[in-house]
Amino acid sequence: MNPSGVLRLEQLGTPQTLADLLARYRLKLVSVEPGQTIPGSFWGDEEAGLIGDRLYARPDTPIHSILHEACHYICMDPQRRAALDTDAAGDYDEENAVCYLQTLLADELPDFGRQRSLADMDSWGYSFRLGSARAWFEQDAEDARDWLLREGLIDERERPCFRLRGDGERAA
Repeated sequence: MNPSGVLRLEQLGTPQTLADLLARYRLKLVSVEPGQTIPGSFWGDEEAGLIGDRLYARPDTPIHSILHEACHYICMDPQRRAALDTDAAGDYDEENAVCYLQTLLADELPDFGRQRSLADMDSWGYSFRLGSARAWFEQDAEDARDWLLREGLIDERERPCFRLRGDGERAA
């Protein structure tokens, strides 16, 4: 296990499942060689990067980081998506929706899942006013859920709709 304990791309037993999940949103997972700078990474280091419809990651990139950046792509409006290069921007409500959706999408990865995603978010240093990602998700995220519902990105049962914000058709 790595020092921070978060699950990394190189530890994911089913990396093709992750690539397939991203492809449902018209995102391409691009592999970056170990030790190389990750293109489009806003935070640098091992954090995932976004440029256009390409999501860049190294073997040491945390899965939660990949999902987080993917969810920025999914949640941003078409104008920002068309010009996307490194900084996903967005407002407070959208950021909360990104965190909520990444938690839901974690369940699409058999080797990751919701509980591991929430624990990794805490370990990495995400901060929520209730003290943990799980407490936020379970007790304080109605606004994020409502935002995703309103934008048509999840259904009433909190299942991802596999479409992009502002896109009239399903992504897959």
